[in-house]
Amino acid sequence: MGFRLHSEYQPTGDQPQAIEKLIKGFKEGNRCQTLLGVTGGGKTFIAVEYFVSY
Repeated sequence: MGFRLHSEYQPTGDQPQAIEKLIKGFKEGNRCQTLLGVTGGGKTFIAVEYFVSY
């Protein structure tokens, strides 16, 4: 059983692209990646979306 995310929010702005780039990098073997962003910009949400995608 994998992770499940229940949220009223959907990725917006640059978030969908960030999620896709992280997933692409992981699939290409990049195990260590850095997600940059401002405070309150949704980095945690992006990380959760990333983990849920597997």
